[in-house]
Amino acid sequence: LFLPHSSLQVIPWRQLPSENITMVTEFLLMGFSKLQEMQLLLFVNFLFLYLVILIGNITIVTVIILEHSLHTLMYFFLGALSVSETCYTFAILPKMLINLLSVLRIISFTNCALQMFLFLSFAGNNCLLLVVMGYDLYVAICHLLRYPIIMNWRTCRLLVVTCGVTGFLISAAITTLVFSLPFCNSNKINHYFCDISPVIHLACGVTYVNELFIFICSVFVLVVPFIFICVSYGFIVSTILKIPSTEGKKKAFSTCVSHLTVVVVHYGCASFVYLRPSSRVTSIKDQLITVTYTIITPLLNPMVYSLRNRAVQVVIQKVISWREFSHKTI
Repeated sequence: LFLPHSSLQVIPWRQLPSENITMVTEFLLMGFSKLQEMQLLLFVNFLFLYLVILIGNITIVTVIILEHSLHTLMYFFLGALSVSETCYTFAILPKMLINLLSVLRIISFTNCALQMFLFLSFAGNNCLLLVVMGYDLYVAICHLLRYPIIMNWRTCRLLVVTCGVTGFLISAAITTLVFSLPFCNSNKINHYFCDISPVIHLACGVTYVNELFIFICSVFVLVVPFIFICVSYGFIVSTILKIPSTEGKKKAFSTCVSHLTVVVVHYGCASFVYLRPSSRVTSIKDQLITVTYTIITPLLNPMVYSLRNRAVQVVIQKVISWREFSHKTI
């Protein structure tokens, strides 16, 4: 479906002052439209997963704030990641859920740009936070005696702020490059949210320079951090193998499993989508892969990274028991 004529307006393109080009002012999000008979089922499943993500991440953040025994650097990073992933999913999933129940899935030009900016900001922040958490593991295992000096509170707060600011700056640059292009052809976005490739595919100008810069940004956010994490884990594994006791090795490896799981899923799926040569086409397969790092990865943090942690489980049980006791007393 195309938008009615009233949703388009004639705007002179600055680079071509002698011509009037009909510019797109609204887009249609066509994601999952080919799965028409499964719309309700998808809505129920995605709504359930979104609620689990919200409840899980909010629980983790609340527990970390309320329990003084969890006021350590590891849980500080976990809390920051939970907040970032909650905002990350909020930028995409509510609109996707509404569209699954809608006939005309319209998003304005401005809201599309805003959605892309927020999504890329928190996605970049998540990538960089995973690097910081990997570095924290490296220092804790390889330089245990120097850990309090290297990873002090001031340094860690600065690292978290730097991750956030860097994510916002990169996102602002990419979003500006995408939406500075003229959109004067189709207004159908072949995706369930305003992602880079399906949006830039609709541009009617020359996009080579824009795509090249976006690719460089993707390498900076995905490849460079992943290499850094791999190097950190190289030193971590080397140090763990030198531990004489089998029990000590198991305990050290268990502290890395959750982080490594999130890293592999997040970087693996994101790299497949953003580091390919530009095909300019987003298929159902691409959309399902995108679901992995927009829904499954945020789900992994509370499910795998935090709630499996014995200390967090104990604190949650204490909070639940205290509330039940207070309720009975009242």
